[in-house]
Amino acid sequence: MAGPREPADRCSCLNTDCVEWPLRRLFEGLASGVAACPWPFVLVPLLLSGGLGAGFLFLPQRQANDIEGQFTPTWGPAKAERDFVRRHFPPNDSERFSAPRLPTEGAYAALIAVGTNGTSVLDPAAWAEVLRLNDTVHDSKYERLCARTGGGCASPNPLLSRWGDAAPPAPGSLRFPVNGSVFLGAALGGVETDDGRVRRARALKLMYYLREDGPEAEDSRQWLESFLQDIPSKLAALRLGSIQVTYFTSLSRQQEFEGNTKSVIPLFSITYFLTITFAVISCLRLSCIRNNVWLACCGVLSSGLAVLSSFGLML
Repeated sequence: MAGPREPADRCSCLNTDCVEWPLRRLFEGLASGVAACPWPFVLVPLLLSGGLGAGFLFLPQRQANDIEGQFTPTWGPAKAERDFVRRHFPPNDSERFSAPRLPTEGAYAALIAVGTNGTSVLDPAAWAEVLRLNDTVHDSKYERLCARTGGGCASPNPLLSRWGDAAPPAPGSLRFPVNGSVFLGAALGGVETDDGRVRRARALKLMYYLREDGPEAEDSRQWLESFLQDIPSKLAALRLGSIQVTYFTSLSRQQEFEGNTKSVIPLFSITYFLTITFAVISCLRLSCIRNNVWLACCGVLSSGLAVLSSFGLML
């Protein structure tokens, strides 16, 4: 190590290495310590990073994947107003369900039946397939968890509650958008009218609401998850020819949001791999003396341990 500095070598206007010189002495001392006793410098960082990295065990509990929390203001007035409505106008999904009274979208599965080849869903053949589709969704589990009104499950479509298994409404027998006291604007789509009367409709929407106001809320969520898994095979088994069916649930947006996050992770992995590879290759030299491959590998490892320790500490 260098000895004490002469007065002529100290910091002055002509000698500006007053920062470099103490650092050089410091790193010389560090290098001597590492060479004399290397194992503490190898094991202590690994143990420390392992201990701090244990914070990643809490990552699943602290993930913020709620789509409402991510895309709405934290203290927005709309949330306070919704809580006010929820307290003073609580919905009763078990006895007197009403979709307009819901303070949220609710728990639901939606199916949209569209007539093939431009046909109307109110044609007899298409209507029969709509009834078969409705019977497929109305299984025993749905009957137990469905939002109820009037002693039975809430109707997925006002036309089904009135006509049921009977023949479809005849052309011109329905007024649109309001038929009597029933609003059909959300029940039928692609409607062609003649003097306010429905001649044909390209699409029909079925909304199956489930209970959220009791212990069945978690069961309703599980039913929706199983619905998304099973509905493709059920539609294939029905062999529908007069209608095409698309489906959507109250969980679909959330699942798509979480799926986007998972789809990005492989891209980040590829990016990190390419970055590490470039960092190591850039240190390759033809000369064995100037070759710093092991130094590059240790530098990459140190960066990884630093990231692991810092994020683990925050978690």
